[in-house]
Amino acid sequence: MNTPALALRQVAYTNKAFWRNPASAFFTFAFPLMFLVIFTALLGRGQVVIGGRQISQATYYVAAMAAFSVITACYTNTAISVTFQRDAGVLKRIQGTPLPGGAYLSARMTHAMLIAVLLVIITTAFGKGFYSAEVPAGVTLLRSVVVLVVGSASFCALGLAITAVIPNADASPALVNASILPLLFLSGIFIPLGDDAPAWIRWIGRVFPVKHFADGMQAGFLGTAFHWSDVLVVAGWGLAGLLLAVRFFRWEPSR
Repeated sequence: MNTPALALRQVAYTNKAFWRNPASAFFTFAFPLMFLVIFTALLGRGQVVIGGRQISQATYYVAAMAAFSVITACYTNTAISVTFQRDAGVLKRIQGTPLPGGAYLSARMTHAMLIAVLLVIITTAFGKGFYSAEVPAGVTLLRSVVVLVVGSASFCALGLAITAVIPNADASPALVNASILPLLFLSGIFIPLGDDAPAWIRWIGRVFPVKHFADGMQAGFLGTAFHWSDVLVVAGWGLAGLLLAVRFFRWEPSR
C-alpha cells in the first residue's frame, strides 16, 4: 500500500480514536461556543469600528471565535496531543511499523484540519441562529475557504514545530498556551482592536500570523476588506513551521 493510502487509513483511525474520547471531543466543540456566549454577553451589546466600518460586537465575536476554534484545533490541540504521544512512547513505536512517519503526521494534520472546518461550520451556524451573523457567500465564501484551508494547515505545521522545544508532556499545556494566548489578545481575538489601538500592538499583529488569519476570517463574516497579503503571511509562517518541524521534530522523549 502506498504512502497516501496509508495516510488516509491513519486519518480514519485518528478520527475513530478522537470520537472514542467523548469528553475531549465534547469540550473541543463546546469551548469556542462557550467563549462566544461569554464574550457576546459581556461585550457584545455595542458597536466597534473595524476597517472604517461600524460592526456589531456580537457579529465580530462570531468571526473571532471561528478563527479561535481553528487555532485551538490545529495549533494547541496538535502540539499538546503529539507531545503526550511522544512521551508515552507512541511515536517511537510507530517508527517500528510499516506506517511512514510522514504519513502519520500528515494524517494528524489532516484530521485536525477537518475538525477545524467542522468547528467553523458549527460556530457560523450558532452565530447565524443566535446573533444574526452574516454567512459568507459567493466569491466571499471561496476566499473564506482559502483562508480556512491555508490557516488550518499553517497552524498545524506550527503546532508540530513547537513540540521540538517542549521538554516533556507535563510542560506542554503551559508552553503552548504561553506561546499563543498573548497573541490572541494582541491580535484582536478576545478584545476588538479599533483604529485607535496602540501602535505597538498593531505592529505585533502585523508580524505574527494570528492577526492576519483573523483579518482573513473577518473579511468573510464582517464584509471588511480582504487582502491576499494576509493569506501569504499566514502561509509563510506555515511553511517556516513545516521546515522547522522537518528539521527538529523528535520521535522519542528527552532522556
